[in-house]
Amino acid sequence: MTTGASEPPRRRVARVAVLAAVFVCAACGLVYELALVALGSYLIGDSVGQASIVLGVMVFAMGVGALAAKPLQSRAAAAFAAIELALALLGGLSVLGLYAAFAWLDLYGPALVGTAFLLGLLIGAEIPLLMVLLQRIRKQAAGSAVADLFAADYVGALLGGLAFPFLLLPVFGQLKGAIVVGAVNALAGLALVGTVFRKELGFRSRVALGAGALTVALCLGYAWVTAHDFEVTARQQLYRDPVVHAERSRYQEIVLTRSVREVGHAGTDLRLYLNGDLQFSSVDEYRYHEALVHPVLNGPRAEVLVLGAGDGLAVRELLRYPDIRHITVVDLDPAVVALARAEPQLRRLNADAFDDPRVQVVNADAFGWLRGNPHRFDAVVADLPDPDETATAKLYTVEFYALIRAVLAEHGRLVVQAGSPYFAPRSYWSIEASVREAGLATVPYHVDVPSFGDWGFVLAAPAAVAPALALPPDAPELRFLSPATLAAAAAFPADRDRVVVPASTLLRPRVLEYARMEWRGY
Repeated sequence: MTTGASEPPRRRVARVAVLAAVFVCAACGLVYELALVALGSYLIGDSVGQASIVLGVMVFAMGVGALAAKPLQSRAAAAFAAIELALALLGGLSVLGLYAAFAWLDLYGPALVGTAFLLGLLIGAEIPLLMVLLQRIRKQAAGSAVADLFAADYVGALLGGLAFPFLLLPVFGQLKGAIVVGAVNALAGLALVGTVFRKELGFRSRVALGAGALTVALCLGYAWVTAHDFEVTARQQLYRDPVVHAERSRYQEIVLTRSVREVGHAGTDLRLYLNGDLQFSSVDEYRYHEALVHPVLNGPRAEVLVLGAGDGLAVRELLRYPDIRHITVVDLDPAVVALARAEPQLRRLNADAFDDPRVQVVNADAFGWLRGNPHRFDAVVADLPDPDETATAKLYTVEFYALIRAVLAEHGRLVVQAGSPYFAPRSYWSIEASVREAGLATVPYHVDVPSFGDWGFVLAAPAAVAPALALPPDAPELRFLSPATLAAAAAFPADRDRVVVPASTLLRPRVLEYARMEWRGY
């Protein structure tokens, strides 16, 4: 047996080439996995569930692929090149195909499972074939060969894991990022087989691989050229009104639609969606924001904290009170705030709220920001995205409300948008229970917002007695909310009365379970 020290330079270069191919293939394989998980998180919102499905199916399929590769070992070079071409085509077009299944066919779930299985099958066949190719260069003890291959494989996976969020997504986006990785995957496989193992390829294999490579190149090239038009068309399929702005920020997909003139309304209907969830309709958003903001201001209000509300609409209502000295807005995504500052119709809707010198915007995670904040506030407005995703569920927990309680002044107040007590009663009352368990006295109330339906809020204060649900004596003239309307908002009908459910915590986010279950049919 030839030792590493006396190994001829050609063999040493060939071994390095094989290990480099392992490195690249591992990076590409992990990117495919992450792309499926990320797409599912954006489209479905269940990041934990999507990750579990993708990883579980792919790991299982990798085992099947490793077994299926046994008969291919006699023609390992040609088989490996063919598998890399198939993997490049499937992986490169996976995001595009799944987005199409979601937008037009309503078959996202089965398509995701099928795609994850096929990708895992092909990825699983790589290592056995690469092991055979490595041993053909120089016979090596099984343990040493496995150690070399898996070392390259794991380091490549690290590269793929870092490249996906920090390079591919920011630079290329999901659709084109997958296409780029597919092209790299194909080049790596063809380069290895076409240089180190070209003598093992017969005439038919060379012709077949050449034709396959040309097909893959044409498909990926066409997908690259048409990716933007495809994304615009597919996105429009998901919304009833024309999309006038769309972007994928670091945190979410932001879509703004504008309808034709609504019957009975003077202007068009501007709607903001985050990851497909409606945030407001300009036709009736004043109902929501008046009910959210004005009751919490019936007391001290010099210093106000707003959590979320990057569209500026809640801030617009706050600025109607001249005695408010300072408003701190903590919103995770700077892209939403930038849109609220720049889009003309949205600026008119929020009355250029972010240009007021009393307003300070902090782009940070609300949970982390509260933990490090030393200031006290007279009023806190929690206008956060619904708890139907893992990332947002923590913002509806006992621990989160305890952090808010810690920043409330002695006679301060908190208001929380808490979802629909009609469509999602368990979610709503679990939020109310979480606020109470954090040591706050609560007043639940709800109003009708046509775009959302029956929508609920929780007013709370760090006191033994619940705060009075009333408008401030000096409240400005409002379009919807009146003392009588607000008094009625505290009454719940018999079929939607209080539901006794446990509070939600970080380690047991019950509100996430309830939200997914209750909103499933809507």
